[in-house]
Amino acid sequence: MNDDQNTKSVEPAEAPGRVAVPVENRIGDDVASGRNHFISWGCRSDVGLVRTHNEDSFLVRTPLFVVSDGMGGHAAGEVASSIAVETIGTRAPAEPDDILLGAAVEEANRAVIKGAAEGRGKPGMGCTASAVLIKGDRMAIAHVGDSRVYLLHEGRLVRVTHDHSFVEELVDAGQITEDEARVHPSRSVITRALGSDPDMYSDHFTLDVRNGDRVILCSDGLSSIVADHEIELLAVSSASPQAAADKLVSAALTAGGADNVTVLVIDILNDGIAEAARRRLMQRIGIFAAGVAVALLAVSALFIAFVKSEWYLAPNGETVGIYQGIHADVAGLPLYELIEPTTILIKDLPDAVQVQLERGIQVSSEEEARAIVESYRDQIDAEKTRAAEKAEEAKSDGDPTGATVTPSDEAPEGEAAAGANAAQNAGQTPDGTPAEDDGGGE
Repeated sequence: MNDDQNTKSVEPAEAPGRVAVPVENRIGDDVASGRNHFISWGCRSDVGLVRTHNEDSFLVRTPLFVVSDGMGGHAAGEVASSIAVETIGTRAPAEPDDILLGAAVEEANRAVIKGAAEGRGKPGMGCTASAVLIKGDRMAIAHVGDSRVYLLHEGRLVRVTHDHSFVEELVDAGQITEDEARVHPSRSVITRALGSDPDMYSDHFTLDVRNGDRVILCSDGLSSIVADHEIELLAVSSASPQAAADKLVSAALTAGGADNVTVLVIDILNDGIAEAARRRLMQRIGIFAAGVAVALLAVSALFIAFVKSEWYLAPNGETVGIYQGIHADVAGLPLYELIEPTTILIKDLPDAVQVQLERGIQVSSEEEARAIVESYRDQIDAEKTRAAEKAEEAKSDGDPTGATVTPSDEAPEGEAAAGANAAQNAGQTPDGTPAEDDGGGE
């Protein structure tokens, strides 16, 4: 974001007197949509009403989806975001493995730094990156910066990612509200991005998704100007992913359109796979329960063997527990057993993971359960280490926040960068000369 934005208030999209801005046939917009047997998607990227060029990039290469918000001004921000989505598209795994997806984002960071050093773009350019890889009922997520991933489940919108920004730290500390964060003078200050620190690391984790869920990726051109409750309302009321993307971009433009805005919406279809699996499981339970009444010993042995073949993660008080069995009761009797309590505090995990834990995260084996727990532990430890390092640096420098200013704050154009020309389904950036954008994603 630029300095002018720091002095403006942001009106809600539904403010009285607002006239909705249509998104069709706008110059420089970029649209992509499609579907297969398991997912459908729609995307729209728009330069906004203030900027002259788009520094956002997006990638659709099923089952991989990426949004990146560039920083650094003309011929820099869009280059950084383009390099990022190209690299993530090349390095991403074929399966929803969050560790490997996180490694792809970290490789993109090194590619952006290398690109600046070799003259592709400009020194100081950078970008955010939010990537998801969806297959079956699993979604791997990797994230850096203040672009966002949301999950709409049963009509409720949950923000999956955590912004790496100064204002997010103030919100976490209870010093300001989410609404105040959207108009805070320091909302362009981010604490982690691709392109500046070779040792930058990504947040990464895996979630369960269900038939009927809707996933939303967006640059902060949406989330910094449209409140989460508005995003939820528009997402719920849209019949298709493309309709949802169009409505959300229109809401951002209607609220002022001060930044580039990119919205990518994915619907989980699965052709009923997840629901069919659940029905098969319940049918098995019913068959076993009926068999117990007829041939107690024989069927009990089979039932016990079946139950013991199932594993899942769920709350154990305030911590994560590894369970064997089925996350259910029959006739008041639990079909599960706590095998291993852990020291992972549920409150330290992302909100979306907490929601998944409440209903139980099914895994194929005890080994997979332990691996997921270790990935949670690594993520939490990395966050704590990073926070401690920031605190120490801030103490040494006399800076109580330890926050860093986006590369775009020092760009020749005086911009805080966002957005770049969107990459199409093949992961390529569109042709054409990008126009100037003076306020990137942060």
